[in-house]
Amino acid sequence: MKVILNEDVKYLGEEGDIKDVAKGYARNYLFPRNLAVPCNSFTLAHFESRKEEIEQRKAVKRQNAAGLKEQLEALTLTIIMPAGPNGKLYGAVTNQTISDELQKLGFEIERKRIELPGLTFKSVGHYTATLKLYESAVAVLPVAVEAQPEAEKTAEAKPEKIAAAIEDAYTNDGVAL
Repeated sequence: MKVILNEDVKYLGEEGDIKDVAKGYARNYLFPRNLAVPCNSFTLAHFESRKEEIEQRKAVKRQNAAGLKEQLEALTLTIIMPAGPNGKLYGAVTNQTISDELQKLGFEIERKRIELPGLTFKSVGHYTATLKLYESAVAVLPVAVEAQPEAEKTAEAKPEKIAAAIEDAYTNDGVAL
């Protein structure tokens, strides 16, 4: 079945593209979500009249992706995580972690668009992440994973603080529970 896409659909095509898809995919997924319309003479004429507008939007998206690529490649993302003495992280740096850090810096990148070699970073070091922006625009982001300083680790788990927390849990305003 031939359809014309109303919006960009991942793994299928961009707005205005004419694609041949399975009937069930079109009826059950694309049409109910208004992602596509059937390809006939009426819809074809409608999209021909909008072709210039669609091309302008694509050009703006390409330009934004190129600008974003330059900004991201000039940036070195530093992530500080708790790690053991041998440099192995107690957790892992995932594409969600990188997406959250980029969001703190003002970049809106979906985690699905971030690819890491080996899926996660599990030790301290310097890595690269690949970010798929738009069409063929791909940014390579340098990522530095550093261990949390020892002073912060020991401050978090001071025995006095732990003892005070336990004592507070067993008493309420000096009255034993």
